[in-house]
This record gives sequence, C-alpha cells and structure tokens, in this order.
Amino acid sequence: MPDFDKILIVEDDRETRTLIREYLEDNGCQVREAGDGRQMWEILSQWEPDLILMDLMLPGEDGLMLCKRLSVDETTRNIAIIMLTARGDEMDRILGLEMGADDYLSKPFSSRELLARIRSVLRRARSSTRVPAAPKEREEIRFNGWTLRLSARHLLSPDGVIVDLTKGEMILLQVFLHHPNEALDRDRLTELCHAREATVFDRSIDVQVGRLRKRLRDDPKNPTFIKTVWGKGYMLTAEIA
Repeated sequence: MPDFDKILIVEDDRETRTLIREYLEDNGCQVREAGDGRQMWEILSQWEPDLILMDLMLPGEDGLMLCKRLSVDETTRNIAIIMLTARGDEMDRILGLEMGADDYLSKPFSSRELLARIRSVLRRARSSTRVPAAPKEREEIRFNGWTLRLSARHLLSPDGVIVDLTKGEMILLQVFLHHPNEALDRDRLTELCHAREATVFDRSIDVQVGRLRKRLRDDPKNPTFIKTVWGKGYMLTAEIA
C-alpha cells in the first residue's frame, strides 16, 4: 500500500473543497482540487489520483456524465470514484453507481465517514486483481456469438460492433461468465463483485443486470442471456467457447 492516498476533489463550492482538502491532508492524503470538469481533465492529464471525490451538481458537464466518461476512458477507468451530492434520492444513487461510481455519499456527511468510505473503496479497488478470473485465464471469452475482450474491456457483438462497458458492467459480466448456468442471488453477486453490504447495493445489482441485458441486446421481456430465476436470482445461460 502506498504511503499516502492521492485524492482529487471535483467540487464547485470552494469552501467545501477547502474543508475536505484540509481534513484529508491532515490524515496523510495528497490532495488536488478542481472546480469543474474542465479543470478535472487538465489535472488528470498530468497527475493520476487513486480516487476522485465527484460532486453531482457541477457547472457545465455534471458529475454523472463525467463519471460515465471516466469509467469508459482507457486512461481513467481504473480510478475509483465516490459521488458527493446534497440530493439523497434513491434514483440519483442508482444513476451514480450505474455510471461507474464505486460509492455514493449524501451531504451533509461527517469527515470521519468520508475518510472511512475512501479507505473502504480504495481497499476494494486495490484488491481488484482478485476479481474472479475468466475461464482458463484467456484474453478473450466467446459466448453465443459475442466476444468479451478482457484487456480492452469491451464486448464485440456477433456483427462486429464494439460495445464499451463501464467498470461495474465489466466486473459483473466476468462474474457471470465464471459461473455460467448457475443461479446467483444478489448477496452472492455482491460478494463476487467485491461490493460492500447488500443493503446498499441490492438495487444497483438489478440496474447493472438490466444494463448488461441491453448491451447484449437481450429482450427484457423474454431474456435469453441473463435470465431471472424467481426466488434464486439471475443466471447467465450461454455456451462459452
């Protein structure tokens, strides 16, 4: 583990940025600040943080869209993200996780809670090498005409179209491919995806499954790839080659 954690704060309120920065620096973190997406990208072009604290409401491009871009960009997709917002609506939390965030914290929050979340997310991010490996450790996995390219982190459709995946979608699909034709409930999927307590992530698992179905062009009314097994969870029904 490094001697210090590198944190980038993306928050348009200067006072809030200062309070967070001072607390994190007092706890051994190296911190940089950005007031909007433009400043964030400028910093990222010269410096790679371990984690980004991203406010949802930002001038110009909002936090959700920035989060999505970060999660699919090859140079930033491995940076952990915690969304910060004054809005506590469940749908905002789901959207943040859907766009690739690793955690979500509603304002107002205590400094201790923020630091605990940061450490928890970074522990999980640094253990990502323990994500279940795909069968036979291959660089490509073929299933039902689709190809998952692990190093490139995208899907190739049967007709040759490249489908980019967010970090969460990539991990979830690898989990399913490692457990084909096996019913996995939310608790098991949460455990395998290295998420934290299921009470927080129950709904996001459903959202991620729904997004994977869309990526795979699966009919939501009659899915053929990822089926819902009532009372047992979800099952990937595919022949893996």
